[in-house]
Amino acid sequence: MGSDFCHPARRAAGSARHRHAHAPRPHRAGALAVQRWQAPLWISATDYYTARLACHAGPGLHSESATDFYAAHGLRDPDFLAHVRGRSRYYPSLVPSVPDHFHRLLDGDRLRIGAHHWHCLSGYGHAPEHIALHCPDLGVLISGDMVLPRISTNVSVYASEPDADPLRLFLASLERMRALPSDTLVLPSHGRPFRGLHQRLNQLQAHHASHLHTVLAACQRAPQSAADILPLLFTRALDAHQSTFAMGEALAHLHLLWHAGQLQRHTDSEGVLRFAPAA
Repeated sequence: MGSDFCHPARRAAGSARHRHAHAPRPHRAGALAVQRWQAPLWISATDYYTARLACHAGPGLHSESATDFYAAHGLRDPDFLAHVRGRSRYYPSLVPSVPDHFHRLLDGDRLRIGAHHWHCLSGYGHAPEHIALHCPDLGVLISGDMVLPRISTNVSVYASEPDADPLRLFLASLERMRALPSDTLVLPSHGRPFRGLHQRLNQLQAHHASHLHTVLAACQRAPQSAADILPLLFTRALDAHQSTFAMGEALAHLHLLWHAGQLQRHTDSEGVLRFAPAA
């Protein structure tokens, strides 16, 4: 499938290509595409509609449903829960609106930008449907947040999809990128451009494998909640904002093991969800 960004009707305005629905990028892309240059917005449909939903602070994304979610997983600190309740308009404050129209990007689409063709590569686990762009002629991958040079991409379980298995999806997405040449020049959303794609994929997979080993070992010693896992995966002190990401990450690792049949989940006498080795 091909799309031509040099179509005469689009040449003057250009196009805004948006990789995923991570605030505040949709707002910036929207301002760029609609308010400033009247350029069309190109994005995956899943991320577009997720961003529109989040703009309206729907149930499952903010406030009481989120506090119930964290409390069920053992994080019941009153100050933390008050922080979460106060974030009911957090996403809309960063992304007050999303453009009314967009062009859908799909995995396998081929886009012509200038003199070169770029291939769309979907990725899952970080965003609902992240799109990276690869140009074989230039040997360049615009990786977005899927492959970062120094930090690991946040992979989280959220209240809106409380039983999700995002880490499995993320690791499978990384594995697909091994089909690209190892000397590809990677342009990430955070950090400097780099080469050594396959080496970085190895490092990211090893990072998560180590975390999974740590989580499984802890659950073998005693049933664990996601809150119990936090100090094992994150050794430095976390503020309330960081703790929301950390809880999502802890659950992502617990859920991979749970969905793989290595752990079972139960609710204890205090209503906290705990994970223990499968019988």
